[in-house]
Amino acid sequence: MVDEARNELLFSYGTLQLERVQLTSFGRVLEGEDDAMPGYHRTLIEITDPEVLRQSGERFHPIVAPSDDPSDEVAGKVFRITATELAAADRYEVADYQRVAVRLKSGKQAWVYIKA
Repeated sequence: MVDEARNELLFSYGTLQLERVQLTSFGRVLEGEDDAMPGYHRTLIEITDPEVLRQSGERFHPIVAPSDDPSDEVAGKVFRITATELAAADRYEVADYQRVAVRLKSGKQAWVYIKA
């Protein structure tokens, strides 16, 4: 079996950074690098999906949306993952989130889940 290439970049500012969520979603702990999303601000939403609550152990999850203040930024980690792992992240995130590509502070382009 050939290992799938880790060609996707995924930026996480919330529960996808948790080891227990990574193990459940991806079957491994991800190695990430610190980065940030300029032009976004972070708030919290209440999660009601029982499976996501079980995996994260947290009722309130962070969520980001574009900001009118260009000095706003959201800190997090960027992970190198496979297309299969990206699909697993899509299954983990609830309908309040949508996946978009953003340019990070480092200049890297990565997928991130923002407010739908």
